[in-house]
Amino acid sequence: MFGLQDGIVSTTGVVIGISTGISNKEIIVLAALVAVTVEASSMAAGQYSSEKAVHQMDKNGKHTDNLYIGALIMFVAYLMGGALPIVPTVIFDQPFAKIMAIASAFLGLFIVGYIKGRLVEHKPLRSAIELFIIGSIATIVGIIVGYLLKV
Repeated sequence: MFGLQDGIVSTTGVVIGISTGISNKEIIVLAALVAVTVEASSMAAGQYSSEKAVHQMDKNGKHTDNLYIGALIMFVAYLMGGALPIVPTVIFDQPFAKIMAIASAFLGLFIVGYIKGRLVEHKPLRSAIELFIIGSIATIVGIIVGYLLKV
């Protein structure tokens, strides 16, 4: 859940920020792919390190989950989330690609939030709206930075 959400939010901010600052499709796609793969790797490493610390602190041996599987799940989930704003950027030309990237990311966040709410049996619509707002904030930050540092 965390990797999927963060992949969508972070990559949308990157894609939208870069596409606000520059119109060259190849540069936007390259920067987005570099960002999503580096961030996915970092998230996987963080997942591994965090879980390893939990295992090391657990003196009762209750934590027996596979550290590598957890890291792999985080990596794949992050890439899947990051693909939502990248795919429209690859398929379409600017500025329509930017609109589609935002729309697909926001729809993805709304769906992920709703599913999370259903799984934990706590206000799925509220959960969906919360993720939508989180994504909106990251996108606005990306737009502001892209606009201010426009090349």
